[in-house]
Amino acid sequence: MAGWEVQEHRTRVREFVAGLTDDRAFDEATALIKLFAERGNLLREPRSKPLGDGLFELRGKQVRIFYTFRPRQRIVLLDGMIKKRNDIPPEVVKRVRALQKQVR
Repeated sequence: MAGWEVQEHRTRVREFVAGLTDDRAFDEATALIKLFAERGNLLREPRSKPLGDGLFELRGKQVRIFYTFRPRQRIVLLDGMIKKRNDIPPEVVKRVRALQKQVR
């Protein structure tokens, strides 16, 4: 099975990852994206969690990266955040859902 094509919507995720000053968080984010490109929709909890309506969360200990799937084995990375609490702040969900609508 061929790997998945990982795309970015704009440059939000690239800027998020590049801006990670903690080496562990940076390494975690890049490893998660690489694993995701290999496994695609086979990646499950605890590394991938559905948030409903086609939006998903790629999960590490320190980072969260939001994404959606598109046809022909394409993954579109939308945005990322540092995990500071167990839930996702409502303003982040609103922002990521708006980005998801742009991709559709």
